[in-house]
Amino acid sequence: MSIFAKYKKIRSSPQKMRLIVNIIRGKNALEALKILESINKKSSYILRKLLKSAISNAEHNYSLKLATLFISKIFVDAGPTMKRMLPRAKGRADRILKRTSQITMILSCVK
Repeated sequence: MSIFAKYKKIRSSPQKMRLIVNIIRGKNALEALKILESINKKSSYILRKLLKSAISNAEHNYSLKLATLFISKIFVDAGPTMKRMLPRAKGRADRILKRTSQITMILSCVK
């Protein structure tokens, strides 16, 4: 059984998100929550929120126990990029790319 949870248009770049995602990939759900609570980064807060959502989906929709859940797949994709302009000297302008992310988390149950 697979439980899906998605988070779209996160205001953090995929590169920064993948640093934290690689740490929790394949871990037990409880263990991953503890790891995310100890990491002091914006992406860990977002991933903790997504993991709690996936866990509640599993408990409410499928009546699964928290102790049997683990992260089978988790991946970060690039979302839409916002383009902004920054004024520079002599009438020039630099382009600023504000990147966003989309996370997909799939929990599975250990039998």
